[in-house]
Amino acid sequence: MVLAKTDLAIAARYAPLAGDVGSRLFPVIQDEHARTVDVLLDLLEQSELLESEPTLQRSIRLRNPYVDPMSFIQADALERWRAGGREDEALERLLAQTVRGIARGLRNTG
Repeated sequence: MVLAKTDLAIAARYAPLAGDVGSRLFPVIQDEHARTVDVLLDLLEQSELLESEPTLQRSIRLRNPYVDPMSFIQADALERWRAGGREDEALERLLAQTVRGIARGLRNTG
């Protein structure tokens, strides 16, 4: 389920926020993700993640269009908040709201 919820395009937006470490590690994360998905699909003899759980698969697909924009807003707000010396209370509140929204949308506690 977690692999199916993973969106590497969104993760790519967060990676630069980690500086050099993000730049070095993100390609490794991408490779490991692909390798893990491939092994899991082979083990389960499936062609796509959650193939045997169509209701959960559909649920994830339906909520992504709502959660993804919050992730992009969060990455942008985090970048601006850091650039501003972490003193902008409005951006800090926005960040807290996006954390809650994303966690609720993904149905995880964060």
